Amino acid sequence: MQAKLYLETTIPSCLAGWPSRDLLVAARQRITRDWWESRRSEFDLYVSELVLQEVRAGDAHLANQRLEILKGVPILAVGDEIRKLAEDLIAKGPIPRKAAGDAAHIAIATVYGCEYLLTWNCRHIANAELHRAIRRVVEESGYEVPSLCTPEELMGEEQ
Repeated sequence: MQAKLYLETTIPSCLAGWPSRDLLVAARQRITRDWWESRRSEFDLYVSELVLQEVRAGDAHLANQRLEILKGVPILAVGDEIRKLAEDLIAKGPIPRKAAGDAAHIAIATVYGCEYLLTWNCRHIANAELHRAIRRVVEESGYEVPSLCTPEELMGEEQ
């Protein structure tokens, strides 16, 4: 059985985005495409209705591309358990209220037992300074936190 991986919204956004002139964004787009082409088949991928809601926003052409990228990826439902954990992540400090969606992404991946949450959101999710506090809240709730990582961190070892 392959590891379960939750795709947060920034991943399909990088895959469908127009090529960026910003060097950092362009590098993230390239790394994401490389990961998508070389590694995605090694994981069981999942998204949530929240991801689908977020990828539908913005430019209609790009939204359709993002939705096409996610076609066939299983959708995880959001229930009371997830809402409670997301609220705990906000109430107990690691995630600010203005980033409630980010808390929800962490909660979804956690409650469903995903080993990885793949994201380019390094402000509230893949942020080393927040990991300890996120882990504390998640473990106090009886769960194990997934690895909160970027595609670059999940490229595997070179052969």
